[in-house]
Amino acid sequence: MRPNKLTAMHQFFIVLILAAIITAACWIASLITKDYSWVDRTWSISPVIYAWVFAWPAIGYGAAGLRSTLMAVAITAWGARLTFNFARKGGYSGMEDYRWSIVRKSMKPWQWQIFNLLFTHIYQNVLLVLITIPVGIAAAYASPFGAWDVIFLLAFALLLIGETTADQQQWNFQQAKKAAGGHLEPGFVTTGMFKYSRHPNFFCEQAQWWVIYLLGASAITHATNGVTMGLLGGILNWSILGAALLTGLFVGSTMMTESISAKRYPAYAQYKRTTSAVIPLPPRNRATQYSQS
Repeated sequence: MRPNKLTAMHQFFIVLILAAIITAACWIASLITKDYSWVDRTWSISPVIYAWVFAWPAIGYGAAGLRSTLMAVAITAWGARLTFNFARKGGYSGMEDYRWSIVRKSMKPWQWQIFNLLFTHIYQNVLLVLITIPVGIAAAYASPFGAWDVIFLLAFALLLIGETTADQQQWNFQQAKKAAGGHLEPGFVTTGMFKYSRHPNFFCEQAQWWVIYLLGASAITHATNGVTMGLLGGILNWSILGAALLTGLFVGSTMMTESISAKRYPAYAQYKRTTSAVIPLPPRNRATQYSQS
């Protein structure tokens, strides 16, 4: 059957069923093992599965198939990079994200269990579905594959390279820090991409999903001859919810990470004064050398 809104809805229900199974499995595993990073271990895998479920009916159907397939390929590349980086840091060997323990200590046990169910598992897994919905939109609208699609895909590739580079620079610093006995001033990486942003990997990560949203919006806009339809379609459509909520999640995560770094490293305050938080920008006065004193 040629892809349309009906088949897209069918694929959406399949994705919801898969997400429900993954959510339940991760939640039950967290209760049994007392390890609350199970969602983290599926974070780079679930969206790849969802993307291909959304794209599958459109494969081989002209522009709809080409656009949604390339989106699924892009998300697969994103997932492969993130899985590799997570694995080499010990993410699949029982290491729990250090931030969860900090959040857990700030709550009573019963409060943490509610938070664990509603936010850690349900909210985050719903979010992973939402960010991939633009693939289903692209599959449902058989519109011409144009110049903007090429531009968006190239932007995604550049952002993917940027995030890979930032992660490698951070990895190299941490390995050098480990080799130095756990102490290497100023205690955090400030060179390379981190000279222009305190979190260049966060910037690239969020921007990639905004590009995915724009590719889905591009499919609708082309199908409607450039006429936007408010929240029902066009450049501004309801699937923006995924990218917007992901950005909100990263804002909270960044604030927490920065709070921890500021307490751990005295030099971080100076770094904050001279370097953009997320969006890469020319550094402000960097004459002062970072030190732990």
